Amino acid sequence: MFSSVSSSRCATILRGAPARAALKPLVIAVALTLPSWSFAQTANNSDTQTVVVTASRNAQAPRDVLSDNIVITAEEIQESGLTNLLDLLQQKRGIEITTTGGPGSSSSVFIRGANTEQSIVLIDGVRIGSSTAGGATWENIPLAQIDHIEIVYGPLSSLYGADAMGGVVQIFTKQGDGAPHSTAMVGVGSYGTHSVDASIAGSSSGDNKFHYAIDASRDEAIGFPSTTPASYAYNPSKDGYGKDGASVQLSMDVAPGHVVGVNLLQSSNNAQYDIGLGFVPSTVEHLDTYALYARDQFVPGWTSLVQLSQSQDKNWSSNGPNWAADYDNGPTNIFNTTQNDLSWQNDFAIGTDVLQVIVERREEKVDTNADFGGERDTNSIAASYQWKSGNQLAVISIRDDDSTQYGSQKTGGLAYGYHLTPAWRINASIGTSFRAPTFNELYYPDFGNSSISPEHGKNAETGLYYDDGPSQLSAVYYHNKITDLIVDAPVCPINNPTLYPFGCAYNVDSVVLSGLSLGGRTKFGNFALHGSLDFQDPRDETLDTILARRSREHGSVGLDYQEGKIQAGVDSEFSGKRYDDELNTQVLGGYSLLNVHANYALSKDWTLFGRWNNLLNKNYELAYGYATPGSSLFVGVRYGFK
Repeated sequence: MFSSVSSSRCATILRGAPARAALKPLVIAVALTLPSWSFAQTANNSDTQTVVVTASRNAQAPRDVLSDNIVITAEEIQESGLTNLLDLLQQKRGIEITTTGGPGSSSSVFIRGANTEQSIVLIDGVRIGSSTAGGATWENIPLAQIDHIEIVYGPLSSLYGADAMGGVVQIFTKQGDGAPHSTAMVGVGSYGTHSVDASIAGSSSGDNKFHYAIDASRDEAIGFPSTTPASYAYNPSKDGYGKDGASVQLSMDVAPGHVVGVNLLQSSNNAQYDIGLGFVPSTVEHLDTYALYARDQFVPGWTSLVQLSQSQDKNWSSNGPNWAADYDNGPTNIFNTTQNDLSWQNDFAIGTDVLQVIVERREEKVDTNADFGGERDTNSIAASYQWKSGNQLAVISIRDDDSTQYGSQKTGGLAYGYHLTPAWRINASIGTSFRAPTFNELYYPDFGNSSISPEHGKNAETGLYYDDGPSQLSAVYYHNKITDLIVDAPVCPINNPTLYPFGCAYNVDSVVLSGLSLGGRTKFGNFALHGSLDFQDPRDETLDTILARRSREHGSVGLDYQEGKIQAGVDSEFSGKRYDDELNTQVLGGYSLLNVHANYALSKDWTLFGRWNNLLNKNYELAYGYATPGSSLFVGVRYGFK
C-alpha cells in the first residue's frame, strides 16, 4: 500500500514533524450573507487594494484579474490582532493548515487540497522554500514584517514554473514613501507569549527620491506540550520558541521611469519539540532572502524588470542526548537549501493589451550531513498575452522549464472572462502544471529514487464574481487532476531490499482535487460581514480515499464593527472531520473555533488592541497526537500605525 501524502516521510525526516457540529456556523454564514449577494470572503477587497500583481506578474486592476485570488490587506492584518501568519491563513478561503504544536512548530499549508510542496511562496518576488522537504517553512515567516499578502489559486506553472500546482502565495514586506515615520508594537499573552516590533520608513523629496523601510521584530513563548498523551513522542514539558525577524527595502528613482532597489528579509526560528521523555530537542530554522532589481521604461510601452535574487532555507536540529543534542557539539541534522535566481521580465503594452516575455535561470544547491546533497539548474522562457476588448478579457500563457535533473517541462494556461454588467463577471480557465521531485525524494539514503519523474497537473475551473464596491461575491468550481504523484512506497516497487529496506519514493498515484469555493464580503452601516465556505473532494484515486489532514468542508465567518475610536470583531473558523492517514482509519474530529478582537484608539498615534482566540477552549487536533492552543489571550499597544 502506498502513502498518498507526497514527501511525508521526507518532511518528517527534515522537520521533525463532529462534522455536523462544525458545520453549524456555515449554515449561519450562508443564511446571513445571501440577502446581500455576498457569500463571505471576497476574491479581492476593491476598497483598499487597487492592484493585484501575482496573478499575471504585472499590476492589474482587481476587476481584470482572471485568476481566482484574495488579497489580505495591511489594514486587515493590523485590525486582526494576530501575531502568527498561520493563524491568519487558517481563516482564508481555500486554505487549510496543520501544525505539530504551537507557534514556531513545523507546519503545512494546503491550498485547495494540494500538498504544501505543490504551491509556491514568494517574498517580494523572491522564491523561498526547502529543496529537500519541499515547500516553504511557513512557521519561520514573521507576520510583523508583512505589509500585505496576495493568494492566487490554481495552477500557475506557466508563469512561475515548477511546483505552482495548487496556487501561489506572494508576501510583500513594508515599503517606504513620504515623510519619515516610525511604528512600534509590544504585546504579551497566554503561554508566556511576548512580541515586539519596530520600524522606520519614508522617502526623500525631489525628483530622485530615495525610499527606505526598515523593520525588526521578536516573538517568543514558553508554550505548551506540543504532543498529547496519545503520541509515542509525548513529553509533558512545555515546548517554547523564539523567532527574530528583520526586513529592509531600499530603492532610488534614478530618473523618470527608472528605479533601482534592493530588499532583504531575515528570520530565525528556534523551536522545541517532543520525541519522548527525558529531553527536549529543538530545531533552528533560518530564512534569508536578498534581491537586487532594476525596473526601467526605456521607451513608451516597454517596461523591463531585471532581478537577481537569492534565498536560503536552513534547518538544523538536535534530537536529544542519544544524538549529541548539545549544540556546542554541532547539530545532528543539517539540511540547507540555497536558491539563486536571475530573471528578466519584459512587458510590452499594445493598446489595452500586454505581451509579456520572461527569461529566467534558477540554481538550487543542497548541503546536508545525511550523506547526500547536490545541485540542479533550470533555464526557463515564458510568454503570455493579456487581451482586453470591451466587456471581454482573455489571457494565454506558455512556459518551458529545462532542468539539468528532470529535463524539459512545458506548461500552458488559457483563461477567458466576460463582464455581464459592471458588477458581474464570469470566468473560465484551463491550465497545466508540474512539481519537481525534491532532493529527499531523489537522493535520501535508503529512500531516494533518482529515476522518478515530476508530477503533472491539469486543471479546469469556472467562476462567477460580483463586485459593486460595498459587496463582493465569488463562486468558483475547480477540477485539478494530478498524475505521476510521488509517494512514499513502504514496499519499493523497484524491489531491491538492499537499497530500499524501508521503501522508496515512487511515481504511482493519481489525485483529483475538486471543489466549490465560495467567498464574499458586504458592508452595512458600521458593520462588515465576511467569511468563506469550501466544499472539496481532495481524493487519492489510487486508494479511493481522502487525502490526509484535509476535510470535505471548511470555512470561516466574521462580523466587524467600526465606530469612532473603536474597532471590534468576532470570527469563527470551522472544519469537518479529517483523516490523519492515507488509508482513512485515524479520524480527526471536526471543530469550530470562536475568536474575538478589538482595537481602541487612545490618541492619534497610540492604539490599544487585544485578541482572544478559541474563546470556548475547544479541544481539537490538526494532526494526530499533536496539541493545539486552548483559550488564549493576547493584548498590546501600537504606535504610529495608520
